[in-house]
Amino acid sequence: MWNDLLMGSPVYLSAALAIIIILVDAFSGKNKSLTFYFALVSLIAVGIMSAYTINMNGQPLPEGAFSNGMIAYGGVSAVFDILFVIAGILTLFASESYMRAQNVERKEFYSLILFAVCGMSTIAHANNMLILFVGIEIMSITFYIMAGFFRERFTSVEAALKYFLLGAFATGFLIYGMALIYGATGGLLDFEAIGAKMLTGNVDFLYLKIGFALLIVGLSFKVAAFPFHQWAPDVYQGAPTMATAFMSTAGKAAALAALILVTKAMLPMNFDPALISDKIIEMTDFTSDARWLIAIISALTMLVGNISAVVQKNVKRMLAYSSVAHAGYLLMGIVSNSINGWSGIVFYSMAYMFMQIGAFVVVGIIEKNDGRMDLKDYTGLSKTNPMLAAMMGIFMFSLAGIPPFGGFPGKYMLFIAAIESGFTWLTIVAVISTIISIYFYIGLIVFMYFKDSETPMTEKFGFSKATLTLVISTIFVILLGIFPTYLIDLVKGLF
Repeated sequence: MWNDLLMGSPVYLSAALAIIIILVDAFSGKNKSLTFYFALVSLIAVGIMSAYTINMNGQPLPEGAFSNGMIAYGGVSAVFDILFVIAGILTLFASESYMRAQNVERKEFYSLILFAVCGMSTIAHANNMLILFVGIEIMSITFYIMAGFFRERFTSVEAALKYFLLGAFATGFLIYGMALIYGATGGLLDFEAIGAKMLTGNVDFLYLKIGFALLIVGLSFKVAAFPFHQWAPDVYQGAPTMATAFMSTAGKAAALAALILVTKAMLPMNFDPALISDKIIEMTDFTSDARWLIAIISALTMLVGNISAVVQKNVKRMLAYSSVAHAGYLLMGIVSNSINGWSGIVFYSMAYMFMQIGAFVVVGIIEKNDGRMDLKDYTGLSKTNPMLAAMMGIFMFSLAGIPPFGGFPGKYMLFIAAIESGFTWLTIVAVISTIISIYFYIGLIVFMYFKDSETPMTEKFGFSKATLTLVISTIFVILLGIFPTYLIDLVKGLF
């Protein structure tokens, strides 16, 4: 029992500390730093316990499950935990100065980060549909609040309301899909049990197909995949920039962790040879149709996201559409339904977290100067703030997938995984989408380096905790691009 508690501590610890931080916040009085540092120490503690379940030499500790098999521990779940913790810490550092610049210094934001990490961790460790649903709801409710954190501003309240209403709608699809799968499999909720039952062919395929399709609809909303992405640009633009950075990276990674769990269980590739032929045909058709469905969503998400981003003049909105397109790239790993594809998702999620959070921190720094968010506000940034422009340039190159930055090996892994699984056409679409995306990523660099502003920024940016986030993000974007092998080998060994 003690070993189970120790191995499952990332879930328990994040939940306990998320509750305790409310008390810390309530009793800290005028001490504005106490909640911040408690959140920081809490995230570090969760990260350490997550790392404990991974052998950093690439040999995972034995995986297992507790709470009657409903919650898994070890394996790739721990890697996702570390990703969530790093995203939380980077957002925490960047939030302090951003909130101060926006004249909104409410400490509740730090506790919301912990609650979101708790929800994400629960998703990544879910071995049961009910636990998955609980994790998704903890994360989603926290994000609704974070989106409306600037409650005095119309745009923030509008973002929260849109997110909440559409999120509630998507939750309906999610829970109805789970209910149909429960019925189709004869009352099963555990992923492993569902997978085992499917391999026997003793399931109701009609309800299973409908249930799976509804489940994909619900999770596609969380990933912001086409055609369930319409909420993302408005919500990302209206929400506080640091909340957007957190939601669009860690939140997307958590939703993809859920997709990996669902598709691993429900898209078996090797069927029981004892099955009668019509059952094998039904199983093969179901798996093939499901992969094609996700492949079409992936292709349209990449194209719609990138083409929409090209015409945006607002940088925050451009990054929001870019985030939609990246959901399409990541879905290629789900389509491949293989270790290479799942490993590509984990690696690219990690690289995407650093480059996207870094880009949003720069946006947050520029934004605090009279709410600047348009492309023209970045004109001549290389002359007024060369370091800021250089780091933004690195993030743009990496998001575009240009070597030697982290975005390149991540995209390469996903493209290869799709080709290996027979979806070469999807990789061709992804390459075309990437070429389209270069137009707006490089376009921002052109504004920073090759255009002069009539009203250049005169304010210089000094060192702050946000600078720390920028430096860490820049270093890891470069390291993941030059030395990707260690993380790739580690992740592949965990599946």
